[in-house]
Amino acid sequence: MIQVRELANIVKKDNEMNRSGQEKKSLDIIDARTDSREILSHARQQADARDFDDVFIVDIDAHIDDISAWPEIMDFIEDPVIRDAAGSFSGGTKRGAFHNGTPGLQWQNVWGRIPHGQGLKEDVDDKTIPRAVTLSRRAMDQMGLDYQVVFPNALLYIGMHPVKEMEIHLAKAYNRWLVEHVLTIDPRVKGLLYLPINNPEAAEETVRKYVGAPGVAGFTITSSRHAPIHSNEYMKLYAMLEEADQALAFHAAPNWEDEYPSQLNRFISVHALTFVLCNLVHLTNWVINGLPERFPKLRTLWIESGLAWLAFITQRLDNEYLMRSSEAPLLKRLPSEYISEMFFTTQPMERTNMNLLEATMDAISAPTQLVYASDWPHWDFDLPSSVWDLPFLDESAKRNILGYNAANLFNLEVPEKYQKRAHAAE
Repeated sequence: MIQVRELANIVKKDNEMNRSGQEKKSLDIIDARTDSREILSHARQQADARDFDDVFIVDIDAHIDDISAWPEIMDFIEDPVIRDAAGSFSGGTKRGAFHNGTPGLQWQNVWGRIPHGQGLKEDVDDKTIPRAVTLSRRAMDQMGLDYQVVFPNALLYIGMHPVKEMEIHLAKAYNRWLVEHVLTIDPRVKGLLYLPINNPEAAEETVRKYVGAPGVAGFTITSSRHAPIHSNEYMKLYAMLEEADQALAFHAAPNWEDEYPSQLNRFISVHALTFVLCNLVHLTNWVINGLPERFPKLRTLWIESGLAWLAFITQRLDNEYLMRSSEAPLLKRLPSEYISEMFFTTQPMERTNMNLLEATMDAISAPTQLVYASDWPHWDFDLPSSVWDLPFLDESAKRNILGYNAANLFNLEVPEKYQKRAHAAE
């Protein structure tokens, strides 16, 4: 009952903040073409009520509108044969060309009841800048963000593409489009570039080409793939990232195709388990095979698996290691100690039991290692208030999680107004 009352108080607080002395008008029905500023109208109210203009906020996982831009992205494919073949898709429009769709994605919008979850189709009048930038700006303004780090929707599953070389073609095209067409427009929009690690040489080429490019915050491996990330063939890639002082992120995704999850009969089950399972496997391999010892300065980030699984894996690995340490000869400390030095994202933050959430944040050193992520515009996105309203965090920890930890992780410049505030507080 304590947990229920705490959540009820948060909801009550939001309702009180949203009252303006007048009865609220009824909301229009949201469809796929509803302006995202309208969808996020309450986010703006929350930002104003909590004075987020005085809080440095970085969203490190927002999904860019690459679906509507897919025809443009296909024009960036370097191989002329593949580029020409893209024109055979969807009546010559190139939409969906070479996608590696996964079963279950059509379930995410609950049969049309959450239409924006399948993509934002709102009108954009200004054609002088990329549509993706306009939509990012709308979301940043409504949520009160200073930076938005974007990640693609369409590439989440190509690590398991049956045509292995297609990952390279699509990754190169997407990265070029993002760097050359999007990140040059607004300095508040940053990008995590896709690493096609099914081909280590192609991944290394990506790092060489884009390290230091304007707007590039770091590099990402999509976790929905069958790749032993501790394999020696990836060591050169990790060494390059460490030497270049670049963050390496692992972004989770659902998987209904492998043998174990294929037993699940509801998307809610797939979403609950597989977003965690992919990152859990890679993190375990990363730690037990001693990569934190081999690359101690390489900052790793685990995206979109929530937090509840971390209490399990830290305790489980410690327990196993103490009984079988000979199988992890490179480790000099407990697995949990290495995990507490990694970075994790808040989204989707499990808040049904505040005691467990508080214990988990303590286990992963949240005040220095946790970073805010919205996952906008997906159906389960979290607003900055999800962190700001936590009753057990002090203000310093909240500010770190919402912005300053991300600045350290990605070497982002903190706007001068926040620097002045920090000096004044000292």
